[in-house]
Amino acid sequence: MKSYLFILFSLIAMLSSCRSDFDFESSTGNLGFSKDTVYLDTVFTNVGSSTYTLKVYNKSNKNISIPNIQLGEGNASKYRLMVDGMPGRVFNNVELLAKDSMYIFIETTINYTDYANSETSFLYTDYIKFGSNSDFQKVELVTLVQDAVFLYPKKFSNGTTETLPIGSDEIYGFYLDPTDPINGDELHWTNAKPYVVYGYAAVPPASTLVVDAGTRAYFHAQSGIIVANNASLQINGTTSLTENLENEVIFESDRLEPDFSNVAGQWGTIWFTQGSTNNTISNLTLKNATVGMLISGNDSTPTPTLDLNNVQIYNCSNVGILARTANMTGKNVVVNNCGETSLACSFGGSYEFTHCTFANYWPKPNQTCILLDDFIETPNSIEVQALVKASFKNCIFYGSSNLAINLKKKGTTFEYQFENCLIKFVDFNNRLSTLPEYQFTGSNYTNCLIATNATVNKPNFLNTDNNNLKIGENSAAIRMGIFDPLVPKDILGINRPSIPDIGAYQLQ
Repeated sequence: MKSYLFILFSLIAMLSSCRSDFDFESSTGNLGFSKDTVYLDTVFTNVGSSTYTLKVYNKSNKNISIPNIQLGEGNASKYRLMVDGMPGRVFNNVELLAKDSMYIFIETTINYTDYANSETSFLYTDYIKFGSNSDFQKVELVTLVQDAVFLYPKKFSNGTTETLPIGSDEIYGFYLDPTDPINGDELHWTNAKPYVVYGYAAVPPASTLVVDAGTRAYFHAQSGIIVANNASLQINGTTSLTENLENEVIFESDRLEPDFSNVAGQWGTIWFTQGSTNNTISNLTLKNATVGMLISGNDSTPTPTLDLNNVQIYNCSNVGILARTANMTGKNVVVNNCGETSLACSFGGSYEFTHCTFANYWPKPNQTCILLDDFIETPNSIEVQALVKASFKNCIFYGSSNLAINLKKKGTTFEYQFENCLIKFVDFNNRLSTLPEYQFTGSNYTNCLIATNATVNKPNFLNTDNNNLKIGENSAAIRMGIFDPLVPKDILGINRPSIPDIGAYQLQ
C-alpha cells in the first residue's frame, strides 16, 4: 500500500511541476525588441520585398501570453507577418516562455498605383502592435516604394517565354521595342523612373539604346544588356554636383538592401557582341555584376568600338572589363574588387587607356589588376591574334596581390606601352625578372613607378573596402603624370594642372 501511495504522490508532484512550467500570464507590456523601427528597403511597385526580421524578447522570469499581435491597419495592411510559424496579419494569445525570444518575419508587396500622386516614390508606413488596446507596445514599419519601368521577356499563350538566339543556343531575354504598348520607347531610357530588368534586354541590329543622365537601372539575377551586331549603346551621364550622383548613370542589382550593396555577381553583364558599333559610355557607375562589361570582337573599322569616359566598375565576381580582340579606349576609368582581374585585354586587339585606376582588392590570392594576352588555348590547339596596341598612360595598377600586371605572349605581334604609370610588382626571389615582358627599364615602360615592396611607391588609396580610390596626401602618384590635353579633368570634373597626378583622381 505504501508503494502505491508513493507513486500517487510522485505523479501529483510531477503534474504540479509541469503545470507550473507552462502557466502563462497575460503580457503587461514589458517586451523587448531588437529594433524600434524596421526599415524595409526600397521596393518597386508590385514586386515583393525581401524578408526582414524582428526579434521579440520576454525579459521576465515568467511565461507570458501576448493577448494580441497585429498590424496597425489589420488585415488591410500591405505588410505580411509570420509569427510562431503562422502567416497572417492578426494573431491572438501568442505564448512566449520566460527569458525566451521569438522571431517575427516581415514582408510587403505594394501597388504603387494605389497611392499614385505627382511623385515617383512615397513612404508606406504601418506598425506592429503587441498587447491589448489599453496596454500595448509597437514597432514601426517603414518602406520606400518606387514606381518603375519593368522590362522583361514576353510570355506566350503556350506557356513559353521570349528568348534570344545566341549562336546555337538561346538565352532568357528579349529585344527592346521602340513602340512597346506599355512602356513606349524602350530604346530611350530617361531619369523619370528607374528601370528594372529581368532577363537580357537586347538592342536590336541597326538600333541604338540611349540612356539619359541620371538614369537608374536595376538588374535581376541572370540579367543584363546585349548590344547586337550593328547596334549601339550610348550612355550620356554627366558630372554630378553633389554626392547624390544626380547626373551619374547607375547600373546595379535589384537587391537594394544594405547587406547586398557590395555583393558581387548579382546580375550578368553588359555584352557588346561582335559587330556592335559606335558605343560610347560617359559617367556610368556599374556595380555587383558577374562581368561588368564583355566586349566580343570589334566592328572591323579603325574607330574604337567602345569609348569609355568617367566610368566606375566595382565588385564583379569574375572580371570588371573583359575584352576579346576588341578596339576600345578609356579615360578616367576606375575598376576595383574583381574575382579574377579588373581589366582583361585578351586574344589580341587594340586598347588605349589614359588616367585610369585599375585596382583589385578582391579577398583571395592570385587575382590581378590587368591581363594582356594574344591567344586562346584549347586542349588541341592555340589560336593567336595580334595585340596591335595596348597603351596605358598615367594609369595606376595596384592591389592586394603581389603582381598587378600579368602579360602572356604567344605570337609575334605583342605591342604594349606603359607611360608614367604606377605599377605594383613584388617579384619574390626574382622569378620573373628574366622575362622580357617585365623589363621595366626597357622601351615598353617610360617613366613608370614600380612598387617592388609594400612600402615604396604606394598610391595611398583612401578606402579600398568602400571602393574609394582617391589618392591621399602621401601618394607616390602625386605630380608624376604627363599632361594630356584630351583628359584635362579628372573623373570628378576637377581640373588637372600642367603636371597632373597619376590615375583617375587628382588630389584635392
